[in-house]
Amino acid sequence: MSRTPTTRQALPDPGAPMGHFVSDAPFDPYEAEKSGSALEKFAQASQMQLMWWQFRQHRIAYYCGIFLLLMYATIFVSEFLAPYNQHSRNTDFIYAPPQAIHLFHDGGFVGPFVYGRTQTLNMETLQRVYADNVEEVQPLRFLCRGDEYDFWGLIPGNLHLECPATDGQFFLLGTDRLGRDVLSRIIYGARISLTIGILGVTMSFILGIVIGGLAGYHGGWFDALTQRVIEVLQSIPSIPLWMALAAIIPVTWSPILVYIGITVILGLLDWTGLARAVRSKLLALREEDYVLAARLMGAGSGRIIGRHMIPGFMSHLIASATLTIPAMILGETALSFLGIGLRPPISSWGILLTEARSVNIVALYPWLMLPVVPVILVILAFNFLGDGLRDAADPYK
Repeated sequence: MSRTPTTRQALPDPGAPMGHFVSDAPFDPYEAEKSGSALEKFAQASQMQLMWWQFRQHRIAYYCGIFLLLMYATIFVSEFLAPYNQHSRNTDFIYAPPQAIHLFHDGGFVGPFVYGRTQTLNMETLQRVYADNVEEVQPLRFLCRGDEYDFWGLIPGNLHLECPATDGQFFLLGTDRLGRDVLSRIIYGARISLTIGILGVTMSFILGIVIGGLAGYHGGWFDALTQRVIEVLQSIPSIPLWMALAAIIPVTWSPILVYIGITVILGLLDWTGLARAVRSKLLALREEDYVLAARLMGAGSGRIIGRHMIPGFMSHLIASATLTIPAMILGETALSFLGIGLRPPISSWGILLTEARSVNIVALYPWLMLPVVPVILVILAFNFLGDGLRDAADPYK
């Protein structure tokens, strides 16, 4: 039985150079990573990627983040989303209850519509009584022309997402004592209530990082003074302190100046917790080798704190700031509800709740309490988002 000889590459002669092969294929330095396992992908991921993967595992926080993004997106187009101008009065429909949206009438599909309203006066209680007129069908209009408004106070317009029928009414959440649409005022009020939390946290974030960073890095008399100031501020109840500072705002100020003043007050009184967190972290980091190396290379205090120490725990600071925004929103709501915060003609959720101060008003017109619903939803969403960010801030645990 014969064996087929195998072909072997001939060896070079003694002293002759070895032959070599050079591939013409382009070099891909990430080829090994692409063919690696999921564990290798995890090991080679950046910290931001790890934080994002960890955050997506927290499903409640993930969906709450999407909800908050949608809420903040609406403040840019509040005039377009609201069916009425926030100051439009319908004097024939004062304290009108919410209207229901229907799709079918007399067994046939009509599309979104509301029934007309008839009004009578109860002579015993002198209360307006509204009833649906099922014979009057008022189809809703979409992408329509309605009440005039100034977009962001600059551009005149009258385009709305939805409008009532011509010579009709559409009060999805009812009206207040002046016949103003509650839904439209809630949409307009979101612009103030949501932005005042962001601006206030931004101010407290800057103050907390600067003051806490200097106190933790340098220590000494500045650290002792900072701690005493923080202890004094935290020992005073928040609501009375807010009330005292808000009371000094002149009544002659314009609504914009009052808005800025309330934002400054909320920001100035909420930096203490963040400053303490930054101080305690920098006290531990200032003895690290990389901080000593930066100091020996001639880096100043600002560069060491801002470029080397703060980025190491910035994710924790962002999570802490996210949990602080609800306190800012509740602070503005409380001050406006008590009548010492923002004042009309500005619309905020706190101002809308002032319509429901009396128990009798709430008993007779319960829909005036509806502005508390977006407050609760936003506060819960921020709390869940903060929990998710706090868990994702340390993806290596």
